[in-house]
Amino acid sequence: MSKIKILVAEDDPNMGLVLKEFLKAKGFEITLAVNGKEAYEKFCSDTFDFCILDVMMPIKDGFTVAQEIRKADKNVPIIFLTAKSMKEDTIKGLKVGADDYMTKPFNMEELILRINAILRRTSEVSEIKDKNNIQVGKYLFNYNQQFITKDDETQKLTSKETELLYILAINAFQTVERSAILKKIWGDDNYFNGRSMDVYIAKLRKYFREDETVEIMNIHGSGYKLIYNQ
Repeated sequence: MSKIKILVAEDDPNMGLVLKEFLKAKGFEITLAVNGKEAYEKFCSDTFDFCILDVMMPIKDGFTVAQEIRKADKNVPIIFLTAKSMKEDTIKGLKVGADDYMTKPFNMEELILRINAILRRTSEVSEIKDKNNIQVGKYLFNYNQQFITKDDETQKLTSKETELLYILAINAFQTVERSAILKKIWGDDNYFNGRSMDVYIAKLRKYFREDETVEIMNIHGSGYKLIYNQ
């Protein structure tokens, strides 16, 4: 199996070297760029599975590089690294297409966990080529049209039911953290949103009651897991 190729753009030579050696030790293939212009040129001259971009770089900043990368590749995962902790920077980073955002100084092991989590998620999403034909047990889930169907019976779904089922479906047989679902769909993992999600989980369970092999499991203290007969 080929190594995951990561482009690292970091203008601090010490930080760049530390990142490169640490990620190499974890089994990744690393290409290092020392400014934004070089980062984009290297991205265009090779194929990468992941990008780690420092925000504050000379010649071209990380946000600009990310925007250029997104024009060429809408799917490659991007994590921003920055010394800034302003909420506005986080929002801007997410708007230009970042998958995650880490503020310096950060724990290297946490970076690895985030990289692996993003790679798992993007890999799972890419395996589902047609959002209109997602099999869940005996049911066929149509994401774009927002319904599930079995035999000649169709159940229309609300927007939140659709998003919730989609997250569970692309992560089938794996636990999805409760807070991650809440932040993705509701925007906040507060108590009231949590109670709202519980209602939607109950509705989804009701919709699948005709197929006893489909189960949305409550993983205590963690989240939910969708399982079904394959």
